[in-house]
Amino acid sequence: MSKAFASQADLADKKITFEQLSAHCWAYTAEGDPNSGVIIGDKYVLVSDATATPSLARDLIKRIRAVTDKPIKYVLLTHYHAVRVLGASAFVAEGATEVIASQGTYELIGERGAEDMQSEMDRFPRLFRGSEEIPGLTWPTLVIGGGVPGKGEVPGRLVVDLGGVRVQIWSPGNGHTRGDTVAWVEEEGVLFSGDLVEYNAGVYTGDAHLQEWPATLEALKGLKAKALVPGRGEALKGEAEVAEGIAYTQRWVETLFGCAREAAAQDMDLKQAMAHTRKSMDPIFGHVFIYEHCLPFDVSRAYDEAKGVKVPRVWTAERDKEMWAALQA
Repeated sequence: MSKAFASQADLADKKITFEQLSAHCWAYTAEGDPNSGVIIGDKYVLVSDATATPSLARDLIKRIRAVTDKPIKYVLLTHYHAVRVLGASAFVAEGATEVIASQGTYELIGERGAEDMQSEMDRFPRLFRGSEEIPGLTWPTLVIGGGVPGKGEVPGRLVVDLGGVRVQIWSPGNGHTRGDTVAWVEEEGVLFSGDLVEYNAGVYTGDAHLQEWPATLEALKGLKAKALVPGRGEALKGEAEVAEGIAYTQRWVETLFGCAREAAAQDMDLKQAMAHTRKSMDPIFGHVFIYEHCLPFDVSRAYDEAKGVKVPRVWTAERDKEMWAALQA
């Protein structure tokens, strides 16, 4: 009997935690589901990653409203994936006036946002309950290192003043996608990494630039953050935990890509490459949240990149299922 596709059998709700990390910074985490971050200033609130649906976003808004009545003005899209961005309309309804993303993310929404939306909804139906509320793709209103019609150019590093706290927003390099963006509250040492860093959860690399990712992680190491909100997994507190989270992600990426290079050099097919990768990955990571969900997509992308496919191929619902069936055959 073949395994259920992706996370279609993952129907159990996760325990959500909303915890304060510093004077102005909060983490919204959920046992391996996608995380969000919240920065609360004296004037405004910024949310990093908008959740998968308006319903999920309203839960986050409710938790924000339990600690502040300040307006939620800014929403940061750390990258383009549907589970991170499609809840944005709920924040706009709450009064958010600026949706921020990098030039790379803006371009990827146009290139493959619609395909990604359908693909992710099919992969992870639990996260997209209530998807009928989603009005369509989420488009940024402020594009870092670029611009949108009528708005003018935005510098490559944006500083947002929330009143009493300044948030630095920029793209440290390719990794999980092209154009991954972070939020950094330097005065409090808190980093919101999006999916550039994961901890004790599967590291999805289906749209990644694996060869470049470790250097991007080195750049994040150089910040010497005291706390970090990863894309998935619990919030990391203290420099030692932050270093552990970055090292965890780097080990996943380097182990995966190393196996893919070996498989490509031996001219294995995709199923053989998967078996070869499992020998190294399963003993280290096989127990973590969404490992089985991520690995087929990860091996497919890693094998492509090892074979010289520099730009990740677009995932469609049809391609998803063809790949899954090939690996189950």
